[in-house]
Amino acid sequence: MVLHDADCGFCQWLLAGLLRWDRAARLRPIALQRPEAGDLLSDLAPADRMASWHLISPAGVRHSGGAAVAPLLTLLPGGRVPATAFARFPGPTDRGYRWVAEHRSHLSRLVPSRAQRHARERVQRRER
Repeated sequence: MVLHDADCGFCQWLLAGLLRWDRAARLRPIALQRPEAGDLLSDLAPADRMASWHLISPAGVRHSGGAAVAPLLTLLPGGRVPATAFARFPGPTDRGYRWVAEHRSHLSRLVPSRAQRHARERVQRRER
């Protein structure tokens, strides 16, 4: 499961790209705003839930923020090599993730509204 901010156009756009890459449909998106996300992240304060995205494995193991990049990539076709690189450099990976997270409002403005709309539709189809 990929828990994401449904109100972030940039986040939706990136997630839609990951869902397109995920030809085996292994990823299940869940908006952080949904009650189900609150249940899955009940040990986190609401602000901490919304501070980053979260990947939860079928076994219930949670990775958040930059620490979720490598485990996510291992689930995607051809993702093992880049996953190995990200796992090998967790500090820069997390710093890169944090930079994107802190600038996501500005980055959302760079994604055309039509692309954001299509991304939202793709994510919503997979959420059902």
